[in-house]
Amino acid sequence: MTVTLPLAEMTNAEKLELIQVIWDDLDKAALDELPSPDWQREMLEDIDRKLDSGEMKLRDWDNVKKELLSEIS
Repeated sequence: MTVTLPLAEMTNAEKLELIQVIWDDLDKAALDELPSPDWQREMLEDIDRKLDSGEMKLRDWDNVKKELLSEIS
């Protein structure tokens, strides 16, 4: 299936909203239907290592999203 969207006519806020709708829909799918490649496992292991060592910190997604939306509005 090919989907055509008027991306050139959409604002950045609309594009981010569309991305969120797609992520929300993917979240409903069973994870075993979406196989992960080896490079993703390796990246996640690296992130876990950095979190454990304190080299990386997590941020609340809702706050990050608000910051991004305020920058593009």
